[in-house]
Amino acid sequence: MKFRAEREALADAVGTAQRAVASRTGALPVLSGLRVTLGPGAVELVGSDLEMTIRVTTPVQGEGEGSAVLPARLFADILSRLDGDTVSVELVGEDARIEAGRFATTLRTLSVGEFPRLPEVPENGVRVDGAALAESLRQVVPAASRDDARPILTGVLLAAHEGGLRLVATDSYRLAMRDLPGVSMLAGDQRVLVGAKGLAEVQRLLRDGDIEVFLAERDVTFRVGSADITTRLIEGEFPNYQQLIPSDYPNRLKVSRDLLGAAVNRVRLVSQSRDTAPIRIRMNPDGIELSAVAQDIGEAHESVEATFDGGELTVAFNAQFLLDGIESVGGTEIELETQDPLRPAVMRNPEAPDFLYLLMPVRIA
Repeated sequence: MKFRAEREALADAVGTAQRAVASRTGALPVLSGLRVTLGPGAVELVGSDLEMTIRVTTPVQGEGEGSAVLPARLFADILSRLDGDTVSVELVGEDARIEAGRFATTLRTLSVGEFPRLPEVPENGVRVDGAALAESLRQVVPAASRDDARPILTGVLLAAHEGGLRLVATDSYRLAMRDLPGVSMLAGDQRVLVGAKGLAEVQRLLRDGDIEVFLAERDVTFRVGSADITTRLIEGEFPNYQQLIPSDYPNRLKVSRDLLGAAVNRVRLVSQSRDTAPIRIRMNPDGIELSAVAQDIGEAHESVEATFDGGELTVAFNAQFLLDGIESVGGTEIELETQDPLRPAVMRNPEAPDFLYLLMPVRIA
């Protein structure tokens, strides 16, 4: 097995597939590698951590056919540092020889027989607008939990909703929900729970144009250009998120998104060493004042022009979660609806009602 490829194209393909490679391989060292399979006119690169698999194909000039598993990180590092426009890879016994210009190296391969069996992709997929899905994932995925001890919350709920698709994620401290009217990915009242890690990779690769989605019994595959991203479905019951969203808010704040984001970033400087340090927002008819206090460091205050309708109150939020909401809502103006300092608040873009970001307040003295 031997092939010659454009260095940049091969490096891009390896870099994409490598993102699924397991960071901790445990009892399966082969998961630290990329499976490289040469076929007619193209090479397929596959990375997997058993929960997510990424397959990428790229055109090459090849001789013969076959497969090998190369150490993923080292292979990617070598390609990123090579000079010249082309690179050749040849499998000789249990070694892979890589050459480019005056450079040559030999890498010991891993056992291709131990590489996990790849999930089969169903024949019939559903076409979905890539730009709309990418924006929805950008808004929703960051709200999913990163705590593997709570696997249900590490996923994003995809649910058929009123003739379209609804995406929901929560880590129990905040919740993001986005509706995509007219996007038919699921049938009837179907609901699936998809790992946020895989969806983040889908979002990273999405561009304008349609993509294909293939839903199987235990996994879902997103075909984006020359890449297939397959992620296992999470089993279990997603929380009843609808009961978390209050139906009525007595207090409504409208403020420039840019002004609020910049003020939060300045005020939080005194407490940046503490990720969970709260930002207090005092709201009254004259506008709002943001403040942060960090013991033994200092405090900061800033007033921001805003429109407020309701009773004067002060509510505090985790600074990073607040900034994530400001970023995800988008638009030029943010609407913040609150009940009291202890119950959930909701952030929206008044011009885009299909998305909301619910945020739990932080209890303060």
